[in-house]
Amino acid sequence: MKKSDREIMEILEAFDATGVAHSAAGLAGVDPKTVRRYAAARDAGQPVTGPGRRPRMIDRFMPKIEEWIERSKGKVRADVVHERLVGLGYIGTDRTTRRAVAEAKAAWRAGHRRTYRPWITEPGLWLQFDWGEGPRVPGPDGVPRRTLLFCAWLAWSRFRVVIPVWDQSLPSLVSCLDATLRRLGGVPSYVLTDNPKTVTIDHVAGVAVRHPQIVEAARHYGTQVHTCVPYDPESKGGTEATVKIAKADLVPTEANLRAEYASFGELEAACEAFMAKVNQRIHRESARVPAQALIEERRRLHPLPAAPHTMVLGQARSVHTDQTIRFGSVRYSTPPGLVGTEVWVRVAGHELVIIADLDTLPLQPGWALGRRGLVEVARHRLSTPGNPRIDLSHYPEHPQAPDGSPRPPRPKARNLAEDAFLRIGEGAHTWLIEASAAGTTRIRSKMAAAVELAALVGADTVDAALGLAATAGRFAEHDLVAIVEHQATGADPAELVTVDETHSAQPGTSSWANFTTPTRSTNR
Repeated sequence: MKKSDREIMEILEAFDATGVAHSAAGLAGVDPKTVRRYAAARDAGQPVTGPGRRPRMIDRFMPKIEEWIERSKGKVRADVVHERLVGLGYIGTDRTTRRAVAEAKAAWRAGHRRTYRPWITEPGLWLQFDWGEGPRVPGPDGVPRRTLLFCAWLAWSRFRVVIPVWDQSLPSLVSCLDATLRRLGGVPSYVLTDNPKTVTIDHVAGVAVRHPQIVEAARHYGTQVHTCVPYDPESKGGTEATVKIAKADLVPTEANLRAEYASFGELEAACEAFMAKVNQRIHRESARVPAQALIEERRRLHPLPAAPHTMVLGQARSVHTDQTIRFGSVRYSTPPGLVGTEVWVRVAGHELVIIADLDTLPLQPGWALGRRGLVEVARHRLSTPGNPRIDLSHYPEHPQAPDGSPRPPRPKARNLAEDAFLRIGEGAHTWLIEASAAGTTRIRSKMAAAVELAALVGADTVDAALGLAATAGRFAEHDLVAIVEHQATGADPAELVTVDETHSAQPGTSSWANFTTPTRSTNR
């Protein structure tokens, strides 16, 4: 029967008073062996209230196991230990060995556990950045390709910046840093990152050798680039957490139920939405909203240079009036809003990358909100002279649609009568386009009649009737009134009658189908 804590204390007290197990057993009312067991456990420094531990066959080999674990820094495998113990005369099972090795490893880790000093950050001091694997997005040729997420983290305010890019080259890194610093509104004293080839080109005696071009770029912005210990992501845990959170939210997975991205612009919009979400909520550690803390931290940031660093961005080119630049005697198109400006082009593999400074340009439709500084605006496959690379999506106002089909005309009122008709709604726009294409006569008078009818029965009713008339091809004199009256009866608008030969009111020739011409007999 298991003894309670009070009974165990009484047994030990009786043993201390008598010094003999037999006499203490008589005072405590227990067996002398029980007294000896509790007294031995206490003298050995073992817990007297816990379950007893029997001697094991492997106990005499434990010093050797601990020696091997110390030599391997806690990494030796249990099966290797068991093979060596068998060579030393151990006859136990491998199961006992695995348990003993697990206990010894736990004890070793407890004595060699890494300790962390809380990082007390200061405003305007540290910016961390790292790269994360992004989703697969259709590229310029329509084929899905990998993307990367540039993730930056301002240590004091906990403000996060996530920018999607196509590659991890040095020009892309500099452009992302420029865009990040312009979003922050200043430059911190230090920038901490990992050891990629774009930052560290070599290690000599454990000292990282910086890439000369990244040093020049850091000098341009007035900061210093530092790298963490190789293969030690814990030394920059803030940005590691930013990468983890961004990938969990932005990369389509079964966990977040996010659909695949149809274009790179959708990925940019998703990154903007992600930053707006994480920077506008209270941070768990700082108990502050990062966007509000950034306003306070900007007072401690260094001034940002007016001109971006362009040394590694490539060659400068001017955008012509047709929204193209010329590189290698080949024309490449650019998005709207860049005519007359200077952009930078560089070759990345088999592609031409076009970068613009958005700080010098007004915000254009389709650009990601908040993206400022050096931004990649276009990417084309390299071509040969005589074969220009033109992206039709760069010309949204062109008569030709991106898929090659002609765009429908856009009605624009030029007088009060046309304005009154077009104000009826989208159905009026559609009716005018279809009626014009069908060669309808007296269009102006029919438009005036539609305006008068809208004043009587309502613009919404006439707008729906005009849309149905355009779909069915009904442009006759009284067709619009007939459709309005038909709708007033509660008929289903889906029951359309398209004007064609099967619904013609003209007399046909079906009655002559069985008529045969009599044959004339001839006499020979």
